[in-house]
Amino acid sequence: MEQPVIIQIKSLTNTIRRTLQNTDCFCDCSGMTGIHGWIIGHLCRHPERDIFQKDIESILSIRRSTATGILQLMEKNGLIIREPVPYDARLKKLVPTQKALAVNRRLEEEFKRINAQLIHGLTKEELDIFCSVAEKMQANLNGGES
Repeated sequence: MEQPVIIQIKSLTNTIRRTLQNTDCFCDCSGMTGIHGWIIGHLCRHPERDIFQKDIESILSIRRSTATGILQLMEKNGLIIREPVPYDARLKKLVPTQKALAVNRRLEEEFKRINAQLIHGLTKEELDIFCSVAEKMQANLNGGES
């Protein structure tokens, strides 16, 4: 019997994660994890929006205590700051620091490099099929939603 698809996907995901975490971006920024990179990327992709801890909790489907720990470590490592917003004194938005912006630029370069490595030797048709199948699998797991 062939290996189940879920094992193939998990194996590929682990390989991608290890490849990315062995890049200079992660090696040079001690204590940085993949989740930190994801949060930095999200903040950098949406500079026009105020993003709060509750948004990160929702997007990542994590508990408040988990998000608090992650964000406190990111603050300690100089990757984010929390700034008050003028329209609600209780809220503090998450803002990437210059260090985080530099890390994000390097991560984007690494994503491009790793993506090129991943798709090397694949035809456009194979990539289209892969993306179509991945979208269908995602929809299946989301209850048939596309």
